[in-house]
Amino acid sequence: MKDFPALYGSKVFSEAIMKKMLPSPTYIRLREAILEGKTLDLDVANVVANAMKGWAIDHGATHFTHWFQPMTGITAEKHESFISVIGDGTVITEFSGKELIKGDTDASSFPSGGIRATFEARGYTAWDPSSYAFIKEGTLCIPTAFASYTGEALDKKTPLLRSMQALDLQARRILRLFGDTQTKRVTPSVGAEQEYFLVDKELYEKRKDLLYCGRTLFGAKPPKGQEMEAHYYGALKSRVTAFMRDLDEALWEIGIPAKTEHNETAPAQHELAPIYREANVATDHNQLIMEFMKKIAAKHGMACLLHEKPFRGINGSGKHNNFSLETDSGTNLLDPGATPSENVMFLLCLVAIIKAVDDYQGLLRMTVSNAGNDHRLGAHEAPPAIISIFLGDEITKILFAIEAGEEYVDSYERIMELGAKILPNLPKETTDRNRTSPFAFTGNKFEFRMVGSSMSISGPNIALNTALAESFCQFADILEASEDFNRDLIHIISKEIREHKRIIFNGDNYSDEWKAEAARRGLKNMRSTPEALPEYLSEKTSHLFTKHKVLSETEQRARYDIKMQEYVQTLEIEAATMAEMINKDILPAVSRYKGDLAYTINNMQENELKGSIEYEASVLSEISELSSKLYNASSELKKLLEEINSLESIEEKAGFTRDKAFFKMEEARQFADSLELLIPRSYWPMPTYGDLFYSV
Repeated sequence: MKDFPALYGSKVFSEAIMKKMLPSPTYIRLREAILEGKTLDLDVANVVANAMKGWAIDHGATHFTHWFQPMTGITAEKHESFISVIGDGTVITEFSGKELIKGDTDASSFPSGGIRATFEARGYTAWDPSSYAFIKEGTLCIPTAFASYTGEALDKKTPLLRSMQALDLQARRILRLFGDTQTKRVTPSVGAEQEYFLVDKELYEKRKDLLYCGRTLFGAKPPKGQEMEAHYYGALKSRVTAFMRDLDEALWEIGIPAKTEHNETAPAQHELAPIYREANVATDHNQLIMEFMKKIAAKHGMACLLHEKPFRGINGSGKHNNFSLETDSGTNLLDPGATPSENVMFLLCLVAIIKAVDDYQGLLRMTVSNAGNDHRLGAHEAPPAIISIFLGDEITKILFAIEAGEEYVDSYERIMELGAKILPNLPKETTDRNRTSPFAFTGNKFEFRMVGSSMSISGPNIALNTALAESFCQFADILEASEDFNRDLIHIISKEIREHKRIIFNGDNYSDEWKAEAARRGLKNMRSTPEALPEYLSEKTSHLFTKHKVLSETEQRARYDIKMQEYVQTLEIEAATMAEMINKDILPAVSRYKGDLAYTINNMQENELKGSIEYEASVLSEISELSSKLYNASSELKKLLEEINSLESIEEKAGFTRDKAFFKMEEARQFADSLELLIPRSYWPMPTYGDLFYSV
């Protein structure tokens, strides 16, 4: 049996390893740099680099890489060996502080949104000492930021670190007003629940849509999907269990605290949840979780699907971003305690988040926008595109009592009796769960449920951190100048509830009544990515990010352009894949069956079995009509693809692909899926939904 405590973090250059291997003065200066955001001197970096190299080589590493997160949505790495050849041809191992701190890479080869032209190639990676280095497949991976030659952030880490710095600064202003002189740091703590599908690898490789697009572009509804609700928390299949065990061990080795795993609601769908870490580390870990899921699934003869909606008609996959605030002493500022109505610090933090989410609902919606999530939001247990906050009955009643200037009477039943003497009485949480809510309070944290499964959690947390920093900043400005702290504190809480209670909704977010009510409240309903992305360029967003030094206007514009381009290119790839599958796979298969069916009918007629061909003739007629419509839809789709290229602005292209190309794709799919239900399996050219759902 493996020694799991010894396994955990065994390939991480952790604080414990640093404390053991570094001279005490070096370790102290490094810790100060990490905790207080100080610049690390080169002499310290040289000592750290030498110790890191020795440790890595002892653990089988031959190379190092600056591991970073460009705007592609995945990670990047360029491997360099530790070897160096000296004058007499002897090989030695070297790794300097300069190599640790800074790397040189080609910035123009990554998405830059126009910040870098093709001929302007230089970019830099910079060591992030707050996220531990680790060994992956024989390479020492050093988490780094990625910036252009001119200093703009070209990655997802840099603005996240800036947003955490902004939030820390403003949150500590609030704590000082409450008499806390000890806290040195306030950190957003994040736990990202990762949903995913596992399908058989051989079947996966027989579907071009899964290979090229990550989702099925065709697929008729099977006789059994998730109607019986039998998959959720069901017993794990042996193949899945083996995969999960190997995944856990691989993640534990590199210090990722994988904790919870289970079957999700849809067939073939599963979930992994780690223990909370600070937002920067949690973001790094989630990128690694997605990478390891794909690699380890392949070793088990499976393919891991991280698309937000790989299958129509069943649940899509999200990434629930659980968010709380912690001080360096371990205090959770979102913990209401035993008497939340008397916990004024908690109530102030709570209304700060309510204000942030309401003021910047468009920005938050924008951060979870991509072509895949457009399919997911509002369907099959995913939250809708309208941002709202679920607080639960008790917290809501407390806030509304404060707004009305009334005393809150605690009548909440905190013990639940189950009625059988052998069963224990259970302590009851202060809130129920609302699976339809985009932003739900779940006891001592908020769960942002709109994030898509393939996304980096960096973007949503940048927005949350910065918007919350702005709320705290406004509160601190008032309270620092106050002559009556308690009076003005209660006034702030009451005022913010009154002004932002429109965002609070504890009911069914799927209902048509809520959509109408949300419109009456003035909440935004951005149903597609092209509608949401302009929030990046709004004056309000620009002021927020520039005020708190998180993103410059140039960096905001670049991210807008990158995400718009990504949306258009995704739909173009999907449309081109669909046209190819129709013309090279589906229609030829249909034609073969039509020919065989026509031959059968002709045979029956020659043998004077005319009364028996009614079924065959009817099917042939229906198939012929559908295949003709499918061919025409495919031809029109190819024309639309050509038309997209003639459009000039990215906004025109995005609107065109959404309104015309996507509509034609849906039409073509309808014809193809109808054909699938008529064509025998021996003719159909790809694995069906039933095959994919139940093959593992």
